[in-house]
Amino acid sequence: MKYYAKRLFDNKKVMSTDAKEIGMLKDIHINAKNGTIVDLVVRPAEGLDTAKYQKEEDYILIPFSSVSAVKDYVIVDKDKAKVFTAR
Repeated sequence: MKYYAKRLFDNKKVMSTDAKEIGMLKDIHINAKNGTIVDLVVRPAEGLDTAKYQKEEDYILIPFSSVSAVKDYVIVDKDKAKVFTAR
């Protein structure tokens, strides 16, 4: 059976470790050379201050290194998720 990342992650709620909603996971960026997940592509929650997040069109990018758990929700450390300069 094949599993596709989009099915596993699409439309999961992204929450911070302090239980605040960051948004909804829409996609992931993968390093094609080594297969590792680089970023989560997230539709920000209404009212979320996105000023310190890296952006891609209407989405914010959250480094996968900030993810602490993936179950019913994706839990991220909000301080590690904020990117101040483009990578």
